[in-house]
Order: sequence, then C-alpha cells, then structure tokens
Amino acid sequence: MFGEEYDVIVVGGGHAGAEAAAAAANMGSKTLLVTMNLQTIGQMSCNPAMGGIAKGQIVREIDALGGYSGIITDKSAIQFKMLNKSKGPAMWSPRAQNDRMRFAEEWRLALERTPNVDFYQEMVGGLLIEKDKVVGVKTSLGIDIRSKAVVLTNGTFLNGLIHIGEKQFGGGRAGEKAATGITEQLVDLGFESGRMKTGTPPRVDGRSLDHSVMIPQPGDVVPEKFSYLDTPVLTTQRDCHMTHTSALVHDLLREGFDRSPMFNGRIKSIGPRYCPSIEDKINRFADKDSHQIFVEPEGWNTVEVYVNGFSTSLPEDVQYKALRSVKGFENVKFFRPGYAIEYDYFPPTQLKHTLETKLVQNLYFAGQINGTTGYEEAASQGLMAGINAHLKINEKEDFILQRDEAYIGVLIDDLITKGTEEPYRMFTSRAEYRTLLRQDNADLRLTPRSFEIGLAKENRLKRMEEKEKKSDAFVSFFKETSVRPEEINPILDSVNSALVKQSDKMFKVFSRPKVTMEHMLQLDAVSGFVEEHNLDREVMEQAEIQVKYSGYIEKEKHNADKLLRLEGVKIPKNFDYSKLKSLSYEAREKLNSIQPVTIAQAARVSGVNPSDISVLLVYLGR
Repeated sequence: MFGEEYDVIVVGGGHAGAEAAAAAANMGSKTLLVTMNLQTIGQMSCNPAMGGIAKGQIVREIDALGGYSGIITDKSAIQFKMLNKSKGPAMWSPRAQNDRMRFAEEWRLALERTPNVDFYQEMVGGLLIEKDKVVGVKTSLGIDIRSKAVVLTNGTFLNGLIHIGEKQFGGGRAGEKAATGITEQLVDLGFESGRMKTGTPPRVDGRSLDHSVMIPQPGDVVPEKFSYLDTPVLTTQRDCHMTHTSALVHDLLREGFDRSPMFNGRIKSIGPRYCPSIEDKINRFADKDSHQIFVEPEGWNTVEVYVNGFSTSLPEDVQYKALRSVKGFENVKFFRPGYAIEYDYFPPTQLKHTLETKLVQNLYFAGQINGTTGYEEAASQGLMAGINAHLKINEKEDFILQRDEAYIGVLIDDLITKGTEEPYRMFTSRAEYRTLLRQDNADLRLTPRSFEIGLAKENRLKRMEEKEKKSDAFVSFFKETSVRPEEINPILDSVNSALVKQSDKMFKVFSRPKVTMEHMLQLDAVSGFVEEHNLDREVMEQAEIQVKYSGYIEKEKHNADKLLRLEGVKIPKNFDYSKLKSLSYEAREKLNSIQPVTIAQAARVSGVNPSDISVLLVYLGR
C-alpha cells in the first residue's frame, strides 16, 4: 500500500494537522495525512467559533502566511464581530461564529483540492526511528509508512481519559477512542511527558430554549472577515444570546461537588486558567452570585446549541438539574452532557524554535501535544511545523518568526523558552510589541516573508503590495496637503476639539484623538482622493492607523530594534552553563536544559534575571 517514501507524514487531522499538511504540500512536499477518522478533519471539538482576543490576530497571521484557517472561517461563518473596537487598534481582535459542520466540510474539501496531499485513516501507534532520526510511522495494523519527516499533532487523543462525574472512560473526544503507544515510545526515548486537562459544556436542543428572555448578541452591523483574499463577506448573520447563572444554580451545582472529578481527586492534571469550568468558577469566585452564559448556535440550519460558559465535568444529572434553573433553559433538552478530558502532552522546552524535537531529528510537535489550548494556537503551530519540516528535508534555512514580527513568534518563543505547566492561551498582553502586531497589518508583516520561502503565492503578494502602495500614498497625501480653517473648524467644533486659526497640514489635524476618517471624508479634497484612487475600507483603515498612531509605532519599532541586537548575539551550540559560577543556580539549570540559541532567547527563559544575562554577555565578549 505504501511502497513510496513520503516527504512529510502528519499524524492527526485537527487544526494543527490540517494546517501542517496544507503548508508542507503547498511548498512541494509529498505529504500524507494520517488520522483516526477522516470524517472529523478540522473538527471544532469545543466552541463553534474562531478568533477572539489575540486569537483573531493569529488567524489573520496564518492567512497572511498562506494558511487555510482564515479562508475556511470566512466560508463557514454565521456571525462576525470585531472585539475591543472601543480601544486602540493594537487591541482590535476579529471573531467569527461558525457553522460547525460546514467548517469541517470546508477543511476536508480544501485539503482534497490541495495537490501533494494523500489521506489514510488509521491510528498511528508508534514512530520508526533510526540513529536518532525519525524515518516514518507504524500504524495499529502494523503497517510501516516511511517518510523524511513526521509532524505529530495528536490533540487530546494521547491516552485521553474522559470524565463525567464519577464515570470515566478512555477517549480522545466524545464518541472517539484514545490513541495509545506514542507516549510510551517517546518516554522510552528520553522525552519528558505530563498530563493536562480541558473540558467542554453540554450541547442542547435550541428548540427547547426560550430566547425571548435572553439578551440578543448580534454581529457587527458592517461585518468584516478574516482572509485577505476574496472570500465571502456575510450579508446575513445569526444572533447569539446571553443569559446568566444565579445563586440557585450555584447551589444546585454544589450539590454534586462531592461527585466532581475535579474535587474528589480523580483529575490530578491542570486545566486552562482562562477558560475554567463552571464548578471551578463557583469555587474560585465564591463572592459572585452569577456568571455569564452565552448561547451559541452551532450552524445555519441545525438546532444544536453550544452553552458557552458552562463547561463542566459534574455528573450528568447535576448538569441537567442546574441548567434547567438558568433563565431561558427551564425546559432544556440535552444533546449530550459536558465532560472533562485528561491527555498526555510534552513540555515544549524539549523543542527547537522550528518545533523540531531536540532528541529526534526531523520529528515535529504541534498543537495541544505542546501544552497549548485553542484552535488558533494549534493551527499556527501546525503551519510553522509543516513549513519547517519541508525546509529541513530540502536543506533550506529555518523559518522562525521573531517576537516583533508576529503573535505566532511570541507563542512559539514563550513555549520553547518558558515552557508551560497549564494549557497555554494567547493574549494581547503576552506580546510586548502588540502595537506592531495588529490584525490589520498581518499581510504587510508576513506575506513577503512567506512568499520568499515559497508558500504565499504571487496573487497574495500582489494584493498586499497594492494595499501598501495605496495606504502609503494616502498617508503622504495627508502629510503634504493643507486644510483651511473655514473647512476644518466646523468638524473640530462638532467634536469639541480646539479650532485652528490658520491653515495646517491635514496629518496634524487628523492626528487629534477625536478626529476620525469619517470626519476627514467630509472634506472635498479627501473624498476626491479616495474616489480618484479607488480606495477601499481596508486601505483607509490602514492609513488612519498610520496617521494616528505613528508616534507609538515608531517608538515600538525602536525598542524592537534594540532587542534585535541581542537576537544577533549567538550562544555556542551545547554551551555548558554549569562552568559559569557567576550565574545563579536556577539560571544554570534552566539554560542547560533549554539551550537557547541567542542571548535574547536566554533573557526570556523563566528564572533567568538581568544579572545572569550580563554575565553571559561578558563571557561572550559583548
């Protein structure tokens, strides 16, 4: 069946695996996607949504690099919102509600339309390794499939254990069996493994809910989209709804705490801090009488509803009794109860920045196997692992994104240098250069770099260059064109901004906090320029940000350039930190374990302080 050798084998068909397979194949690698169930490629195992705070930026970065997640999201969206619009543009985060079935279908079809991708449905039970290099995989039927590189994206399936109250059973997801064999082999090879936990809420019948007593949560009046390509924009949207728990609901849930696997010791692993279960919220925030519940439809036509905010592993009878006391849920019918799942992961400090393992050559880890949580975090890792697997086997330079280039760079650098003991989730606060890493400019930041390595296609690059050319010309227009007091003062007066006494450059007036593009478009010269050059909303938004935040952007670029100098200070390979007695004991231990490549990476290792970096710089003659 498998006489030929593949370039890249991807194990797992979730968000990480799908992006890894697409990236490697689109760069020219003969790729095999092996997964336990071909019907669940791109499955949204938890909530039917993509994006959100910082996660939306990641999806746009994936798209800018030539990945599929943004395109798939746009094709299957049922609602779109730009979050944090009241704050500065560094915080704006796109989020889409999706049709779960269409999302998975679009992923499957997109991969089938991708040349160089083959498919095979079976469990991978082990790796083929020769002289510290992976050379393929072994399936549960005992079939050896050889390849030059392997990307593991096992999600929650490695020795997965599902908990519902006092009941527990093996599984990687509701209705699907766990994967066995890989963890044990990797541990035998010297890898360190651990256990993590995540959970999901009940799914219910929307026909049994009373939406009239809930608060509607509509999408944006003028919805945007994720992909920079010509994907569809929503013309109609489905509302979500919001309701709340109550003191009665909390009391009913507490009745089951003695049977909760979280509280009776059955679950020993750590769950996601920023997506806690309802019982965890009640326990940790005992002073709060209510918590928000978001009622999210699972698609355009299905009646299934996702109960966001009610993730739980309590017994099913307790879940049902408590949820019936939530406003609007009095007659609720369950499709399935919520559950928690424990699974194996491998601390990501065992990886290089390419996501290749340090112990086994040409073996890459991506997604929840690295201790992350979230579709977006997984997809971005899959994309980077697929890219680097292709580059490595073709003896080309590694593709690594720095912290000032992308949220993806922040994510991977955090994982590699700091590790994680709880499911890692991206936030804007994790990025020190978030003014540079906005959702609106991901294409300007990343598409040229992706084009250079052969992933982003020429049509994508041309669109980006056209956008950049038009927005730069618009900014230059504002810098070079003056406006008279009689033209601008009525606008300034309408927003209670100080009037001008003489003609001034538009750039200076536009820079004022209360003056927006809508105000500037009231000027004949501005509206004429827009019409003459056929500028779209995206170009105008880009120009407005460049004008209003130019000072902040330049300052952040300067800070990034300073730190970039430390990125250029290389540390010798396999450097022995134990011989530097001036380093703290913790720094020696952590640095010997992680083996950072540059001084800047060493500075970001947890437990390494500035004085340790000074010692290293002195030793390296800097």
